[in-house]
Parts: sequence; C-alpha cells; structure tokens
Amino acid sequence: MSAFIQQLPALIGVVIGALGSYAAVVRSDRARFHRERAARWEERRPAVYSDYARTLKKTITLACRVASHFGNDPHPHPLSPEEAAPLLAESTLARDPDGEALLLLGSPQVVEKARVWVTVVLEMEQFLRDGTRDPAGWRALLERHRHRRDGYYAAVRDDLALPPGLAVRWQLPPVHPS
Repeated sequence: MSAFIQQLPALIGVVIGALGSYAAVVRSDRARFHRERAARWEERRPAVYSDYARTLKKTITLACRVASHFGNDPHPHPLSPEEAAPLLAESTLARDPDGEALLLLGSPQVVEKARVWVTVVLEMEQFLRDGTRDPAGWRALLERHRHRRDGYYAAVRDDLALPPGLAVRWQLPPVHPS
C-alpha cells in the first residue's frame, strides 16, 4: 500500500494534465468553430448587399421606363403601365427575400440606409400608379433616390471596410430621335 501512496501524486498529476489538455483542445475547437462560422456569414454579406441593390435597381429601371411613357423621364425605352405591371410585380416579389436576407445579415446601419432608400422607391412606384405627369416632380424623386442610394453604398462600404467609392452620376450622351 505504501508504494501506491508514493505514486499517488504522480497519478493525480497525470489525471490533472489529461483534463487540462482535454479542456484546452475543446476550447480551441470551439473558438475555431465560431471563427469559421463567422467567416462563412461574413462571406455572404457582400452578396446580400449587392443582391438587394440589384433588385432595387431593377425596380427603378422599370419605373423610369414607365415614367418615360408618361413623359416624366427621358428613358429611351418607354413602357406602358400595363406592360410593366407583371415585371414590377416580379421585381417586388424578388425584393422581399432579398430584403429578408439583408435584415438577417446586414449591419444595423446598412439596414437603416436600405430602409430609407426603399422608401423613395415605393414613392416612385406610387407616383407612377397615380399616373402623375410631372417631370419636375419625377426628377426630384430621382434625385432623392440617388442621394439615398449613395447613402446605402457608403454604409455598405463602411461595413465591409472597403475604401470609399465615388458618388458619381454617369453623364450619358443625349439620345437623338431618329
């Protein structure tokens, strides 16, 4: 029995060392799992941001075409409200899942800027549903849309730690009727 008691401190040391080693491995694996999970979601964030912007841009392009039909916009390809209705409905349906993904993965600042931007897009849609013929009013809506879109992109760049981009309106050559 005295030999067992003499070896007991060594045995206790081995058990404590094994438990410590196990705890260190578990903690390390847990930390790695959390890092990898965070990285997976971070990789998805840029796609979510661009998908939402692309969906809104599709709606805005259609709105500009309808506004051109009413004489409010110089878009070269006018589209009647009747022709645009199914395309706008499709765009609105696509906006919902993209918006949900944005709510899930977006930073609070980006989500707020997206909300502000989409509010103007909804006003543009209402302007057209009412059949309004007011080029100056339409230009004011377009300018608000551009300003809020720029705010959205600035928030996205800030969230993704990207360098600041240019808030530039492309100057296209005038379209001359043939």
